[in-house]
Amino acid sequence: MLKRVEYPGPISELVAQLRRMPGIGPRSAERIALWMNQSRDARPGEIARAILAAAEGIQPCVRCGFFSTGPVCEICSDTSRNGMLLCVVEQATDILPLERTGVYRGLYHALGGRIAPLDHVGPEELRIDELLQRVDVEKQEEVILALGADVEGEATANYLAELLAEKGLRVTRIAQGLPAGGGLESADELTLSRALAGRR
Repeated sequence: MLKRVEYPGPISELVAQLRRMPGIGPRSAERIALWMNQSRDARPGEIARAILAAAEGIQPCVRCGFFSTGPVCEICSDTSRNGMLLCVVEQATDILPLERTGVYRGLYHALGGRIAPLDHVGPEELRIDELLQRVDVEKQEEVILALGADVEGEATANYLAELLAEKGLRVTRIAQGLPAGGGLESADELTLSRALAGRR
């Protein structure tokens, strides 16, 4: 019986570690590992240093939860922003798409997820207490809920809206509408109804 030949141990270990990343399957992990080992342009030492620097030097902002190199992120420390507006998002990664629009100049608060009972994620697993404490201290005029339009996002938005309304805050929700370049024929009824309701 012929012995099956595998890559040497270090390459196999690199493939195994790369496979742990989201969206990287066995073939992609193998291609990346081989590229890092064989390509003159790979510079694996620089990649390794960048990974370590990000892992060791990045932490969540104590105020909003966004990525930061210190206790408070660049957004929260920017005194030119409108501190009376607070936009609540599910994840820290949701902040940059909103920032890149250039339209919103307020502050943010990342919940760290959304209420999802089937995944055993309740309000106590999210940064909801921090949100409530924050609005008590910072006295925002408006809280904008920029959460997903799926069932869990809706449940989280409704839960937060009730809690924030009790504090006398103006609570709004981003309009859900048609994607740029999309026609009416390809939109579903929920999208169309939200586009009409959120019209300006």
